[in-house]
Amino acid sequence: MGVRVEELREQLSVFLSDRLYQMIISNPRKKEGVFKIKIRPVMIKGVLCFQETISKETQVFHENHEKDELILKILSYMASDFRQLEAESMDGRLNVLVSKKGRVMVKRKDSRAALLKRPDMSHNRTKKYILEEGKAVPFLIDLGIQTKEGRIVHARYDKYRQINRYLEFVEDILPVFPEKEKVHIIDFGCGKSYLTFALYYYLHELRGLDVHITGLDLKADVIEKCSALAVKYGYVNLHFFQGDISSFERVDKVDMVVTLHACDTATDYAIKKAVDWQARVIFTVPCCQHEVNRQIENELLRPVLKYGLLKERMATLLTDAIRANLLEEAGYDTQVLEFIDMEHTPKNILIRAVKRQETHRLDIEGGACSRQGQKNTKRDRKVEEMTKEFHIKTTLQKLMEE
Repeated sequence: MGVRVEELREQLSVFLSDRLYQMIISNPRKKEGVFKIKIRPVMIKGVLCFQETISKETQVFHENHEKDELILKILSYMASDFRQLEAESMDGRLNVLVSKKGRVMVKRKDSRAALLKRPDMSHNRTKKYILEEGKAVPFLIDLGIQTKEGRIVHARYDKYRQINRYLEFVEDILPVFPEKEKVHIIDFGCGKSYLTFALYYYLHELRGLDVHITGLDLKADVIEKCSALAVKYGYVNLHFFQGDISSFERVDKVDMVVTLHACDTATDYAIKKAVDWQARVIFTVPCCQHEVNRQIENELLRPVLKYGLLKERMATLLTDAIRANLLEEAGYDTQVLEFIDMEHTPKNILIRAVKRQETHRLDIEGGACSRQGQKNTKRDRKVEEMTKEFHIKTTLQKLMEE
């Protein structure tokens, strides 16, 4: 990290105070292990400490540290384990990026005016969601998730958690988008669009981005209803259209492509569109992988594939693994993440891909992700060998060959 260590140490010393809201350390260098660390101030027996929340796979651990001890720990993290640090306090924001070559960029942006609300430093507290409980949001009320007073309806709490989990994934990739630039997002197969409305509300209302979102779906009645709701909420840059993903040609440039539960090969067409547009970010939660299920054959795995349920799950995993690998070949750092708990739905895999760029690299790793540094990678012959073994050829493979 060289000469920038002292600069980083100095900024950490400033931000680690009772005025800190939150510090997030992310983008690990290793695929396994700890993938995110959150830090916040806490008062323990009248002494200012800092609680470190360590997220490892499906587990969360908490540790409390004094300031000087924590600074040394953070410096160690950034030197060997992580590539990104973001902090927000009453006084401003701190952003630290470490390149794969170890080059450190430290940016600080001061607040124009001190915020009146001080950080919550209680030692034990309930989870703070991006869409806060108690704050009424129009689309959440219409969905029956919130009451008019902003309380979460108990029977819809899982849906509330799902929406917030989705926005946490979005929050992680925000540094990809340059400040003060228009961000164009397309949501393919948007359906009832509760996550589309959540995305617009979060990016435009809460984060102040100049965001333009287009929702596309085959069902005319759904599009009509969503369009009416967008007008009702005053979301002037949120528009819905009826159409098919494979033939959509309304735009030439897109920054982010979202496709949540698009059925079977519709996901493949959405991914190919995103790659052709060189979209900065791709989010996809695949659904109903029938194509591979119809093709898959393998003599060695016949004892597994003879059972319909196991064959279906095998087809799902193979399809998504192929998609993730093809995105890496197309120049994307790619993760395969758990979208929501398996107990709520088996369709819980989120593929998140971030375009690798020489001018702005956000090396999102952890889970199943790429560690390649160049813009594009050579075709992975292992993927071709695997698909031949299983006698499968996916739509996305065919599209990528065109």
